[in-house]
Amino acid sequence: MRHALIELCTDFLSAIVFLVLYLATGSAALGSALAIAVAIGQLVHARITGRPLNSMTYGSLGLVVVLGAVTLLTDDPRFMFAKPAIGHFAVGVIMLKRGWMLRYVPPIVTDNIPGAVTVAGYAWAALMFALGLGTIAVALTGDLKLWALYISVVAVGAKIAAFAIQFVTFRVLVRSRIRTAKAGAGGRHALVPLL
Repeated sequence: MRHALIELCTDFLSAIVFLVLYLATGSAALGSALAIAVAIGQLVHARITGRPLNSMTYGSLGLVVVLGAVTLLTDDPRFMFAKPAIGHFAVGVIMLKRGWMLRYVPPIVTDNIPGAVTVAGYAWAALMFALGLGTIAVALTGDLKLWALYISVVAVGAKIAAFAIQFVTFRVLVRSRIRTAKAGAGGRHALVPLL
């Protein structure tokens, strides 16, 4: 878990730097310039140390450079605010692959309700697209407080709620399927002595 959090913070370090500087100074140009510098610094550091970068890191760094440059040219922070939407859209596209979630659930779930898992995968994709659209809508307002609230509370809360709903639904469906299978097996065994 710790390793995953470190990787996540590394992937979003330049975006965090932008946000902190923008909040502290109110300057989109300063925040963008330093975010771009941090992104390039991460790339150089990885090359020097021989550390391989994954596609998520390259994508995040590329977005910071492109969106940061546009923010510098326009002095409009909304471009950097829209960055999480691109991440949501990218994840949503990946989640459109049929059965992508099957490898992430326990065998008891895949053995009993594989169809429900596939449907849940598509539901997660829809959630990612909805959150991406919401992020863009909030970013267009240019209101930093509203954006921060949306990203930290709404987007995270929606994912937690979706996970909780999925967990309960899978649990109920698996239990129901197991009970039905036991009842069916019990019924067959009960008929054997009669034959």
